[in-house]
Amino acid sequence: MPEDLLHYDAMIENALRDVVHQTMNKVVKDGLPGDHHFYISFTTRYEGVALPPYLKEKYPEEMTIVLQHQFYGLTVDEHSFSVMLSFNNVREKLVIPFAAITTFVDPSVNFALQFQAPTSGPEDGPDGTPPDGDGPGPDKSTPDQSGDVIRLDQFRKK
Repeated sequence: MPEDLLHYDAMIENALRDVVHQTMNKVVKDGLPGDHHFYISFTTRYEGVALPPYLKEKYPEEMTIVLQHQFYGLTVDEHSFSVMLSFNNVREKLVIPFAAITTFVDPSVNFALQFQAPTSGPEDGPDGTPPDGDGPGPDKSTPDQSGDVIRLDQFRKK
């Protein structure tokens, strides 16, 4: 199988992360409509994630938050969002880069997105890709998965 020099997988991943970005912008502007609510899982060790130390200790790899009834001060910028959530009746600010998100679920409409586990380092750009704009190369540690098709129909409510 020929090597994907255009990195379609990275382009698709970035486009789907933009769905999350647009969704969060709509919530900032209009609030959560109807029964919509979100389960957002993210890698806590990703560069740019800001959590109180006790939460980083409790969730050293991954954490899931729920944005439904009690969240405050949601803001969105180009690369991340921040939100205040209550933990043991104490409001804490979390900053989560979009590139750190591993899953985004809105169970009210049976919608879910799952992303590759992000990697981050000083050589990576804000979206997790190298700064020259190229996406990640093929992962030699896993078998070739080329040709996989993602059917979005499976997430639509029937």
